[in-house]
Amino acid sequence: MKERVYNFSAGPSMLPIEVLEDAAANLTNYKGCGTSVMEMSHRSKEFQQIIDDAEANLRKLMNIPENYKVLFLQGGGTLQFSMVPMNLMTKNKKADYIITGSWGKKAAKEAAKFGDVKIVASSEDKNFSYIPEIRAEDLRQDADYVHICYNETIHGVHFNKIPDTGDIPLVADMSSCILSEEVDVSRFALIYAGAQKNIAPSGMTIVIIREDLIGNAPENCPVYLDYKTHADKGSMYNTPPCFTIYIAGEVFKHILAMGGVGEMHERDVRKAEKLYNYIDSSDFYKAAVSEKDRSLMNVVFVTGDEALDKEFVAAAREEGMTNLNGHRSVGGMRASIYNAMPEEGVDKLIDFMKRFEEEHK
Repeated sequence: MKERVYNFSAGPSMLPIEVLEDAAANLTNYKGCGTSVMEMSHRSKEFQQIIDDAEANLRKLMNIPENYKVLFLQGGGTLQFSMVPMNLMTKNKKADYIITGSWGKKAAKEAAKFGDVKIVASSEDKNFSYIPEIRAEDLRQDADYVHICYNETIHGVHFNKIPDTGDIPLVADMSSCILSEEVDVSRFALIYAGAQKNIAPSGMTIVIIREDLIGNAPENCPVYLDYKTHADKGSMYNTPPCFTIYIAGEVFKHILAMGGVGEMHERDVRKAEKLYNYIDSSDFYKAAVSEKDRSLMNVVFVTGDEALDKEFVAAAREEGMTNLNGHRSVGGMRASIYNAMPEEGVDKLIDFMKRFEEEHK
């Protein structure tokens, strides 16, 4: 049997080994109830307890205000590209988008199907290698919301401060950085995040939405795409992704036991600094992102030689470090070092990078 590898994938990503082992122990008979969570009715008291605990612990971890609903939905972050405008772009039919990478660009393209979308700032001129400055005067005061992707998984850029949008609701895709840093939820009108990076297996998206933004979808909005449908039914309008919600809840407990998001952030900073410091000290590798805008979660780098990049990825795989290839749209390498990536995984990667550099100079 092959030993576990260090999985540097951008998603689905590594999960805490303690959570996996506990889930395995309870896989066929969850806490003595005689059935697996995968078989359990979502209407059962056992599952109601699972989803209630998951929400309560997420609220604790993120200090979510009482006037926000927490929804456990399906469809990935991609479905939110449509649900957000369908529910929020309803007053003036206008939305402003800040584009810092591929996901923000895709979100804007989808939103344009539902109203007037303005790109108020973009870093595409330099291949999304920095976060553009956002000036208050660039925003339309009658926009229904402003949308950002807080951490761009593909390009490895991250907002180092929350944009000030004044009274305009701010919407953020936090799929690849949620629970890696403390954020003031009250600064956002809506936060959404796919689970498969820092939270759980794929199949669930968390939406944290201010209550006054619920119930504004037009009459012709499909029932499943109306946030009110899910808020009114406690995320169980239909069968939810039960097992993913269960694992998410166990990850929330795990983070709380480790000291919370603040403690997790310290670990993440330490891992990322190690890796970036080595890359910056090397004349063989090059980081692809402006230093002040670098992601803690997705470290993107290149050698400058496409063939050498591919050789690097293949050689690393042979040494038990998988999925280090960059996204197919940009190439190069990408080390996704989410919460569950242990520090020794980053140390092993750096050691490999040093040896690879010595052998190929």
